[in-house]
Amino acid sequence: MANYTLEEVTSRRAAREFLDLPKRLYRDEPHWICPLDSDIENRFRPQTNELLHDGEAIRWIALDERGRAVGRIAAFYNRELVKASEYQPTGGCGFFESIDDQRVADLLFDAARDWLAARGLEAMDGPINFGDRDSWWGLLVKGFEFTPLYCNPYNFEYYVRLFENYGFQNYFNQHTYLRELAEGLFPENVYERVKRLKEEPRYRFEHMDKRRIEKYADDFLEVYNKGWAGFSGVKPIDREHAFALLKKMRPIIDEHLMYFAYYDDRPIGFFLMIPDLNGVIGPLKGRFGLLQKFRFLWRLKVTKKATRIFALIFGVVPEFQGKGIESGMIYTFEQDVAKKIKFRYKSLELAWIGDFNPVMMRMVENYVCAQKHKMHTTYRYLFDRTKEFKRAPRMNLRKREPATAAE
Repeated sequence: MANYTLEEVTSRRAAREFLDLPKRLYRDEPHWICPLDSDIENRFRPQTNELLHDGEAIRWIALDERGRAVGRIAAFYNRELVKASEYQPTGGCGFFESIDDQRVADLLFDAARDWLAARGLEAMDGPINFGDRDSWWGLLVKGFEFTPLYCNPYNFEYYVRLFENYGFQNYFNQHTYLRELAEGLFPENVYERVKRLKEEPRYRFEHMDKRRIEKYADDFLEVYNKGWAGFSGVKPIDREHAFALLKKMRPIIDEHLMYFAYYDDRPIGFFLMIPDLNGVIGPLKGRFGLLQKFRFLWRLKVTKKATRIFALIFGVVPEFQGKGIESGMIYTFEQDVAKKIKFRYKSLELAWIGDFNPVMMRMVENYVCAQKHKMHTTYRYLFDRTKEFKRAPRMNLRKREPATAAE
């Protein structure tokens, strides 16, 4: 029986092993897309991950008797996020990879658990990202036959067994929805609703003009803070954050994929989409040096290898929810696709719709007319095995303050 040992990632060699292990494991897996090394490494650099300013992260690789990497894992926590934990102080583990051997998985999980417990944590979620939820979050449990979206996890099916055998429990599921890009997919009642909106001159739907990106950053900020920050656990953002977000995305933005809705010229909704970069980065093998950047831009802008659309986020201010604003933006987008970019994009995927948010699920199914396509699970492991396990609470709007006369 093989013996396995752990090595903390503290050297350039070990860091390279950490990055290269998935490339060996998934070498013959046709649906896996090699992520960019920099997208992973940036999670563990204080200069590119502000969560490290008030937190810690650690990485390990598991080695077999020949010194060959057979598994990897990271553990991390941020003090502010720990304070916001619902039931107990909770850290995270992620970037997990392993051969199909429960002993390797247990060795890695034990290391993450013990490290977090020594710092006062009482539970760990995994596999998750040490950063935003839209990247590297959850274990793929359905949809192994499909190619993942950019920075979305893909894993072997046996990983489900490795996690659950250790004692991880389902904290929540994250659905990815698929919508083909074709006209005529809305039911008749939705078309009627969109028609009424189009006939009302006070409503306006338009795609982004990158020359006015600061203006759209302000519009995004206004809608986000009214429509999203009303949910418990979601913080408002400021203008600097909103502008930095759009500026960062600018090189990959297709103006015909970023839509805004207005009423009397006031922003009331947005639907932000980008080309799925996994159709572009596959041949780069994780590298992103100067030559790879040129190749990336050539594949994205010239040969147009991105044929799938990744829906990042959409939202509508509360007073206009239920009026079909989402459908109005998608309908306007489809008209643009039909007229200007008809044969470029084939499908649209909306990732990270949590089962704790049934309102959003209904909105995607009824107003965007998308269907469930893939599913990831975020697991939680309680260190005290006698403690009652609770799934993630349903997302509810905070009680809104009464409107003032100025409103």
